[in-house]
Amino acid sequence: MTRLPYQYVVLRCVPRAEREEFVNVGIVLRSQAADHLEAAFAVDAARVRALAPDLDLDELDAALQTVCDVASGREGGGLPRLGDDGRRFGWLSAPRSTVVRPGPVHSGLTDDPAAEVQRLLDRLVR
Repeated sequence: MTRLPYQYVVLRCVPRAEREEFVNVGIVLRSQAADHLEAAFAVDAARVRALAPDLDLDELDAALQTVCDVASGREGGGLPRLGDDGRRFGWLSAPRSTVVRPGPVHSGLTDDPAAEVQRLLDRLVR
């Protein structure tokens, strides 16, 4: 099998930026060689509540679902029109001032980008 290069970011829930505390809540992975861009998330409500008891978890889930929608190429309804996977990954991995923030871009090699999303989610988020 051919090992395919990929890049990924870990999505963080940062409820109070001034405290510089966060909980990992998702992954965005792009493999240009495999023409694959995917996002997935898993929110551990107890961990988030430990940092931010008043944070609206439904709004957090909605923000993370928006990331998944952009990654999958959905447009309209307030979602940006970004075109190809590269531009969408760039937009998703750019720093922002919201509760959901991407961490630094990392890279790796995989035989199966879709399976790698789940492996990283299990390893870094759950």
